Amino acid sequence: MKNTFRFHIVLSALCVACAAYAAAPASYYSRMDGKKKDALKTAAFETVRPHTVVTYNSLFPQQFPKTDVYPELYNGQERWWEMYSDMVFLVRNGWRGMNREHSFPKSWWGGDTNEAYTDLNHLYPSESAANMAKSNYPLGEVQTPKFDNGVTVVGYAYAGQGGGAAQVFEPADEYKGDFARTYFYMATCYQDYTWKYTYMVQNGAYPTLKPWAADLLLKWSREDPVSQKEIDRNEAVYMIQGNRNPFIDFPELAEYIWGTRTNETFYIKDQGGQVTPPITGDPELFAPIDGSALDFGQVAVGKSQTVELLVNGVNLTSALSVRVTGVDRRMFTILGLKDNQIPASQVNSDSGYKLSVRYTPAATGEHTAAITLYDGGFPDGANFNVSIHGEAFPVPELTAPRALAPENLSDTGYTARWEAAAPEETVDYYIVNRTRYLSSGAVTTRLTAEENQLEIDDRQSDVAESYTVQSVRLGYESPESNMILVAPGCVAGVAAAEPLTAYATADGLRIVLHERQTGLRIADVSGRVVMSLGEIAESREFLLPSGIYIVTTDQCTAPCKVAVR
Repeated sequence: MKNTFRFHIVLSALCVACAAYAAAPASYYSRMDGKKKDALKTAAFETVRPHTVVTYNSLFPQQFPKTDVYPELYNGQERWWEMYSDMVFLVRNGWRGMNREHSFPKSWWGGDTNEAYTDLNHLYPSESAANMAKSNYPLGEVQTPKFDNGVTVVGYAYAGQGGGAAQVFEPADEYKGDFARTYFYMATCYQDYTWKYTYMVQNGAYPTLKPWAADLLLKWSREDPVSQKEIDRNEAVYMIQGNRNPFIDFPELAEYIWGTRTNETFYIKDQGGQVTPPITGDPELFAPIDGSALDFGQVAVGKSQTVELLVNGVNLTSALSVRVTGVDRRMFTILGLKDNQIPASQVNSDSGYKLSVRYTPAATGEHTAAITLYDGGFPDGANFNVSIHGEAFPVPELTAPRALAPENLSDTGYTARWEAAAPEETVDYYIVNRTRYLSSGAVTTRLTAEENQLEIDDRQSDVAESYTVQSVRLGYESPESNMILVAPGCVAGVAAAEPLTAYATADGLRIVLHERQTGLRIADVSGRVVMSLGEIAESREFLLPSGIYIVTTDQCTAPCKVAVR
């Protein structure tokens, strides 16, 4: 497969100049023309940042079949095109054994609360084991492998790479350019983000990529030029989101921003292929594309899902009219428009207009309709049509997962674990409720996980913490699992079977319970009981002077020693 694909890349590289730009509207990249270096990067940011944000649970059912399926059949069947293993996954089997992989790790910017979380320009289907092995490690060249499935390699990096991360992820040669151009896009489209992890990126609009990272990505981009796979995928994403990856459309763009051509001015006419036609003043619509689709994914009956469709163009002279048609049109509602019209000034603006469309299914099954845009100064009879689709399911019945004791416990981290949902219980993802018991009080954060484990890499050995788990399906959350305690020092509560842990606070010590306890005794080092309670039903703090204390209960007879300073 790999040799065939490499030959495919070489052929496609010869035609990329004439093919890549063909599908972009005439004025889509006009603000980048005549810019250089940091100004060019910001112009690219302004161009690609506005886009339609898809829903997370629509990725496998609706989006990935358009973006990540091999064009050739495998034994007469469609197969997913995933870049993390050489395993065969048939589309007909759904996403069993696969994940929705953020190739640019979501933890780097802090999770699921913004546009990057579901940006298809960096989301790919991935084999589960490879996805878990690569974790949130940066890209890099592996010197000593810890995981190697023949396509994905994870391990210790060569000197000068990794940005301080414990390990790096190295993709196969035929995909290194794909990942490089993905990272160029992310460092541009989200250059205004504040990064939580800075292995490869730094805060600021330019250069955003750290020097070692830019050098590595430029090397990979040169060695693995744009392939037909990337071109086709770029077109498919454009039909869904209304934005493009300019580093695929213009293979030399990265050199103008970070590489060997930073002193040169970028002109579209010099990039090969079709020259941008002169702007005539005629109205153009960049997004949505006529014939594109808006998918709401899977929604439970009784719930609603709202998606914002980007409407963006230039030279519109009057309001753009909107209407919804089709058999199931009553289940789809346009929100926030007066007289069902979008003012031309908002469509013509740099950021465009986000048209809010709500899907509220009244019955189970698949529902379809269409949005039609017209007027705006376009010729009479000129319409832009977007098909809309949603699938409704009954309200799910979810059981509480069973949390397990952590693995790989160290002073800096551990692997939180839990039993996977039963095969008959469909789960979209899991929520891990991580609580850290600080001297100032308990702080809980909600983390998401695709599989039934999650790497915690910022543990403090002197801070107690715990976790519970919930499964999520169609926006509904299961009851919480049992609580797992991860205690400092004497780890009396790292397993669910151990019901208590204790740790020092600024004014004494805090008892953290997994379940009701009886016979609580707090003794000093001489054996004198300084505090006792017949029953304790919830976690609480006790004010005590400095000293060494021993904590036991009837249910937790192994003594836990705490030093209060």
